[in-house]
Amino acid sequence: MRFVALGDSLTEGVGDPAGDGAWRGWAALLAEGLGGQRAVFTNLAVSGSQTRDVLERQLPAALELRPDLVSVVVGVNDTLRCTFDIGAVAARLDRVYAACSGRGAVLLTACLPDPGTMLGLPGALARPLARRQRAVNAVVHALSQRYGALHLHACEGDWVTDRALWSADRLHPGERGHRQLALRFHALLAERGLATGSAPSAEPEFAAPTRAASLWWLATAGTGWVARRCTDLLPQLLTLAADELRHRARGTSARLDLRASAAVSAALAGLSTAPAGPAGAGRSVDRQDATARL
Repeated sequence: MRFVALGDSLTEGVGDPAGDGAWRGWAALLAEGLGGQRAVFTNLAVSGSQTRDVLERQLPAALELRPDLVSVVVGVNDTLRCTFDIGAVAARLDRVYAACSGRGAVLLTACLPDPGTMLGLPGALARPLARRQRAVNAVVHALSQRYGALHLHACEGDWVTDRALWSADRLHPGERGHRQLALRFHALLAERGLATGSAPSAEPEFAAPTRAASLWWLATAGTGWVARRCTDLLPQLLTLAADELRHRARGTSARLDLRASAAVSAALAGLSTAPAGPAGAGRSVDRQDATARL
């Protein structure tokens, strides 16, 4: 079986060190349990990737490999950008899913927890990010159903709140968390008869990073990550937070949720009017619809 993984740092394996300075991650763990013989596995995921990167860079490389199984887990980085547009996100994902399923590949997808909650941000800052992630998850749900994907509902539950499953940055799973993702994806594939090998072990292979190592990571790589995201997102996030506080003071917070729901509906409705296709085909995804801005 040819298994190709697309996405961002979650699929790249950040948080699950392989012991040689590289990352391993849930997709590599899953590949080991796909069959009696080791699957031919290629991980094209790159840290920081957005849906545009998956469509324009990762998808063409994936299609050249003629995969039997493709995982597409992406979208959180889109919510952390000032350019976030749920209409563009939906259109890009639609084209990626269509291109993979059109080649006969089985799709694996997942919805994910919102970054604001995971980072423990104050409510006025966390709620706009949560609203964006719910919008992305709603799109992923709808498109997964449209293309018959095997979808993992990973946006909530015990695995999200169990700190032992997460790395020091509070955004990426640790080894235990990656193993949980691999186990749950393996179960979905096994139900379809697509995973005949042994399920990945839930027990970690490597010792968890020490507190000192975790603090060092936060002070070096983690600080750089926060600085890059704040430069791009923080001004807009503060504006969103101010809007959030104004609506709460007036008792009209429900309008923000209704606006987000309308944006998702408009994004999905727009997909039905034009055929989706592989990278470079179909409708433009750069159109800035006012209804799609959250």
